[in-house]
Amino acid sequence: QVQLVESGGGLVQAGGSLRLSCAASGATFSISDMGWYRQTPGKQRELVAVITLGGSAIYADSVKGRFTISRDNAKNTVYLQMNSLKPEDTAVYYCHADRDRRYWGRGTQVTVSS
Repeated sequence: QVQLVESGGGLVQAGGSLRLSCAASGATFSISDMGWYRQTPGKQRELVAVITLGGSAIYADSVKGRFTISRDNAKNTVYLQMNSLKPEDTAVYYCHADRDRRYWGRGTQVTVSS
């Protein structure tokens, strides 16, 4: 089993920045991809960014150029630096880690005020 704990969410004004962190614990060996999804009420969870063990990343078009995903494999932690935040970025952000299956954190709320 892998446990994931997100932190760093909060309330920020439009144009501001936040940095999310997600620390994995438990059976962290052989974790491959890690990433971030987000979800708003009534909508499906959507991809934000994913990073491979080797550091290759993909981003949703809506966040390209504003968000940066990174990971520290020694700390089993994935980060999401979010700049130039917009009100439409408001959501619960969930991190995931892929191993024998996809594991999810409980989520952290990000609210961007206009």
